[in-house]
Amino acid sequence: MAKQSLFVGVDIGGTKTAIVVSSKPPAIIDRIEFRTRPERGAGPALRLIKEGIDDLLSNRGLERTAIGAIGVSCGGPLDRIRGVIQAPPNLSTWVDIPIKAILEEEFDSECHVENDANAGAVAEHRFGAGRGCRNMIFITMGTGFGAGIIADGHLYHGANDMAGEIGHVRLTRSGPMGYYKAGSVEGWISGGGIAQVAELAVAAARKKGETTVLAERLQGRKPIMARDVGLAVQDGDAVASRIIHSTAKRLGQVLAILVDILNPERIVIGGLAMRLGDALLGPARKVIQREALAPSATICEVVPAALDEQIGDIAALCVAMGL
Repeated sequence: MAKQSLFVGVDIGGTKTAIVVSSKPPAIIDRIEFRTRPERGAGPALRLIKEGIDDLLSNRGLERTAIGAIGVSCGGPLDRIRGVIQAPPNLSTWVDIPIKAILEEEFDSECHVENDANAGAVAEHRFGAGRGCRNMIFITMGTGFGAGIIADGHLYHGANDMAGEIGHVRLTRSGPMGYYKAGSVEGWISGGGIAQVAELAVAAARKKGETTVLAERLQGRKPIMARDVGLAVQDGDAVASRIIHSTAKRLGQVLAILVDILNPERIVIGGLAMRLGDALLGPARKVIQREALAPSATICEVVPAALDEQIGDIAALCVAMGL
């Protein structure tokens, strides 16, 4: 395989990091992932990223010279131009990490860095549920919560690349912590926020004598995760269902604000929305119809991401392609 023919995507999250290679995105040739472990700092993960890229190349009998470009997708805040990760909430120990310079020096290849919500917006706009849209919003709903905005067919970065940080907006005067702020959108609606809400809901249920499978996590001294809540909903757990319904209503409030401000024709939601489907999106859509301006709400579809669990991988490849 000749020089300048292979794209490498690195999707860095608070829970896991994935590395993929492709010669023609969105098709993926090979992939590996590992736990990010942010409590250990950036060093160990950076070492595993370098080793992972080399391993993927070696699996295909390729040299480093086969790499045309590397793309890094990571939660913000970050400096997209300089390629510096600036201690995002889910990677708080990654303080001013110049990942662009690190990978360019290591692999002698161009490296692009982008906010994961923006990267996801481009991926869904080009290859997924946003195809054909001129104006759309992509929502990341995982460990954190953010938005990528496609305006008039183009990714909107804002004055200094900070557009779309809806997770930082304060939704209530007090409440669960997210994005370093109590009562923020991220505190209420992200995976981390749902975990906080779940612990309070389970404690309240136990006081009333109400049973829930989620209590087993606390009894085993294990934290409740958003994934646990989702699985409990599928099993018909009443407490878990209330948690998700409450989260859905909060989500609807936030989406109604975005609909009124940005007037998109489609809102595409990744992460938890792909796994929970209408249990989450159904109530959220009803809130949008009630809260947003009718002409804007009527034309706006709210759908789960079409790229499914591959969205992070394809988003990172889109960054490598410079899209």
